[in-house]
Amino acid sequence: MNKMTMSTVCVDKFINQYGVKQIIEMFDLMPDVIFWVKDEKGCFVYANQFFLEHVGVTSLAQIIGLSDFDFSLAHIAKQFIVDDQKVMHGEVVNNRLEMNKIKSGDIAWFTTSKRPLLNEEGKPIGSYGISRHLDKTSLALSGMDALKEPVAYVRKNYMQNICLEELADITHISISALERRFKKYLGKTPKQFINEVRLENARRLLIETNLAIVIIANDTGYSEHSYFSRQFQKLFKQSPSAFRKEHCSNKTAMDK
Repeated sequence: MNKMTMSTVCVDKFINQYGVKQIIEMFDLMPDVIFWVKDEKGCFVYANQFFLEHVGVTSLAQIIGLSDFDFSLAHIAKQFIVDDQKVMHGEVVNNRLEMNKIKSGDIAWFTTSKRPLLNEEGKPIGSYGISRHLDKTSLALSGMDALKEPVAYVRKNYMQNICLEELADITHISISALERRFKKYLGKTPKQFINEVRLENARRLLIETNLAIVIIANDTGYSEHSYFSRQFQKLFKQSPSAFRKEHCSNKTAMDK
């Protein structure tokens, strides 16, 4: 049974005031956008129709009071919660590249942005965000056509050394034009995109394999282990070894 906490009730009350609900219901008209609202504890208060389809439920009532841990893989859900707390404390998440499990069970790529939800006193009472399925978005936006091939190339060849000249040649545009399109449609530079694809795959390998971290770094395109560790720490706020240790301990506890 879904549990309505006091914080959930508080956010729900806010949404139903001032016509906010009427505004957020407009997100149901955007079939490529996942939209949600959470309370300060990370429990869902509202989501649009595409979100419901994404997690495999048919009604809003089925998600109220639940959290990402009820719908996503544990390590992915944890990152979502960490991001929620960051935005609650004033940080902003803009067009972050993420992997997530979709209804079919496959892993897909999304770009996500989050903001704090403030009450009339300016105090954070929750968070809200939007996420776009990268493949669906690329089909929906004609301007993304020039990015389809370089995005697919990076996702397939992230373990290799990728230079911007290669990506520009694939799309038959200049490097500067390529950079502008990445910034416009993905909110990041090509180099940032490559780095995030590598780190997400490294995180997956830390969970799915027993490979040494130095090997994982090399297998995901990093020639220097120390640089890989710094980049991993910067994105996930945790070292590769700490991440693996935490996930392994959680998995062991679940298997008992």
